Amino acid sequence: MAERAPAADKVAAVAEITAEFRDASAMVVTEYRGLTTKQITQLRRSLGNDVNYTVAKNTLVKLAAAEAGVEGLDELLVGPTAIAFVSGEPVDAAKALRDFQKDNKALVVKGGYMEGRPLSADEITKLADLDSREVLLAKLAGAMKGNLAKAAGLFNAPASQIARLAQALQDKRAAEGSGSTEEAVAAVESADAAAAES
Repeated sequence: MAERAPAADKVAAVAEITAEFRDASAMVVTEYRGLTTKQITQLRRSLGNDVNYTVAKNTLVKLAAAEAGVEGLDELLVGPTAIAFVSGEPVDAAKALRDFQKDNKALVVKGGYMEGRPLSADEITKLADLDSREVLLAKLAGAMKGNLAKAAGLFNAPASQIARLAQALQDKRAAEGSGSTEEAVAAVESADAAAAES
């Protein structure tokens, strides 16, 4: 008996899922049993444009994962499975899934895959607890701004000290009369030494 060739639609589906695996920065495997079509639509909206939430047959997903070189997902691919393919920030997608899951207990996060390794459901939860890239960059910028302000103050301090010392010298000379050149040189040298110490 001759082996049947796979149906064209299944081949196309595997090729599409394989492309999703290759293009995604991360993926989260979920079970959606008990969610209505309306809830799945709401979930897709809450995930945003950087996440493609795909419902697919486990056999097709396994073939696509193998073709894309993604290993370690087989144990997650049991029961009704949908995968959130993340092309944007994995932290944002994990937060959106966590937030949706609070109101929709039927959604179960089983695990995922990121940076060449499988992730457990607990690791996805920890990922959701991290600050997003934008928040981390804002914190870094704030810290750098504070340090730059301190550095500017330190760089300005010697110049302002020299200006104050020069003014004090000028005031002293005016009060004492013309004074000697040796006194003026000594005063400038002491001003330079004070500026160097600060």
